[in-house]
Amino acid sequence: MDFKADYDRLAERLSQQNVDVNAVKEQLKRQHIETPSWGYGNSGTRFKVFAWPGAARNIWDRIEDAGYIHKLSGIAPSIAIHIPWDKVDDYNAMKQYAAEHGIQVGAVNPNLFQDDQYKLGSITHPSASVREEAIAHMVECCEIMAKVDSGLLSLWFADGTNYAGQDSISERKHRMEDALRQVYANLPAGSRMLIEYKFFEPAFYHTDLADWGMSYATALKLGDQAQVLVDTGHHAQGTNIAHIVAFLLDEGRLGGFHFNARRYADDDLIVGTNNPFELFEIYNELVAAGEGAKNVAYMIDQSHNIEPKLEAMLVSVLNCQTAYAKALIVDRQTLRERQMAGDVLGAHRVLVDAFETDVRPLLMQVRSEKGVPVDPLAAYHADGYARQVAEKRGLATTTGGAIG
Repeated sequence: MDFKADYDRLAERLSQQNVDVNAVKEQLKRQHIETPSWGYGNSGTRFKVFAWPGAARNIWDRIEDAGYIHKLSGIAPSIAIHIPWDKVDDYNAMKQYAAEHGIQVGAVNPNLFQDDQYKLGSITHPSASVREEAIAHMVECCEIMAKVDSGLLSLWFADGTNYAGQDSISERKHRMEDALRQVYANLPAGSRMLIEYKFFEPAFYHTDLADWGMSYATALKLGDQAQVLVDTGHHAQGTNIAHIVAFLLDEGRLGGFHFNARRYADDDLIVGTNNPFELFEIYNELVAAGEGAKNVAYMIDQSHNIEPKLEAMLVSVLNCQTAYAKALIVDRQTLRERQMAGDVLGAHRVLVDAFETDVRPLLMQVRSEKGVPVDPLAAYHADGYARQVAEKRGLATTTGGAIG
């Protein structure tokens, strides 16, 4: 594919706009988007899960698929696991198998929302024995982290109530904080606890961790190893996620993302599809933060129900790459000058100009230099991997689960 002339023209234009093109390329080469094991299996809505030929049946298939996506994209070198969906007898074997496929195990996610005993909550449940079981499961996940060299414990809770008076909201808060303190004490050295939130569903009256402020306050009480995880689908309509990102970055408490897209609620659609400018706004704040964003973890969390599993995952990763590239080419010198001059629309146009720039030649050049396909989607459609795994695995009857 002949993209060199287009890249040269774009590089020349960017250089004239105070953008260091070589620095942009180096940052793009270091980008890291973690893919989730559950996104490779059959998963879907509460109404129906549509089985997909070749969907991953177990953690070994999921690692193979994650390695394949990294091979195509060059920027997805880790896979998040979910326990017990991905539970195995030998975690060293899991770690080695991932290494054989060019990736590593990333965040460990406990499951605290599917078992019957969690109907009234897990760490906020009225029963001490249920809470103890939930804590024990999270401690087990801390032990798994040490075995697979993971630095992230990613927590999401479905805990909440459906009716006023169902339980004491303040008592549930105290139970939650006590449980998380116990888990925090078991984190492996140098690791982090990422606390996710969700404003509703499956609880409809109140959710115990309903927004970023609650997660932030909880993290502050626990210690420096606790941070907030922002799921882009877990907000009320109209919420300015870029504002939340900027605030948490400035506070040093933005731990990571679960990327997806939404139109109505927690739709878990492919990131960057319904709301590409919102994704760009988020990446713009991350780039503007510079070193303040260096430890942020970027993870996909989506439910591919009617989409081909592998293609959907690849598109997700590439959409994040595109948004990051556009944020990197913002003319920050001009932006700052217009901001300080009170030039409202002039400053806005700087961002719009970057967003509307066709960065495909830049991304092709970066991929060429990294030694991966310059057009990963074309490579996916041409290499036959999806057909091969469909023939090998058939139509799986198990699900890959779904995460909040």
